Amino acid sequence: MVINLPSQNSRNQPKRIGGIVDKIVSSLGISKSYYGWSFVSTWAEIVGENIANVSSAIRFEDGTLFVAVADDTWRQELSMERENILEKIHALPHGRVVKRIQLVRGEKGNQQ
Repeated sequence: MVINLPSQNSRNQPKRIGGIVDKIVSSLGISKSYYGWSFVSTWAEIVGENIANVSSAIRFEDGTLFVAVADDTWRQELSMERENILEKIHALPHGRVVKRIQLVRGEKGNQQ
């Protein structure tokens, strides 16, 4: 009979920790807020360079992603694209935490 015991080397090998952040965030009860704020930080990747040049996601609160838009013309343009942007967000992992996008007046990155 042969018994395979773990070698000393296998104990020192890195272990996979995939999903650990999800587990911690969930256990703390902050998953909606955490994942919502992740879309604030990835706004430019979601909408692309042209829109990111004139707008900036500035906060996430109660299912709403607040986006500062540089001027009224771009705010009108983004209001027509709002559903398309929301669909892009919903296609991402945890994207359903964002229920709506609220466009607000402000410079890119600054709420006024």
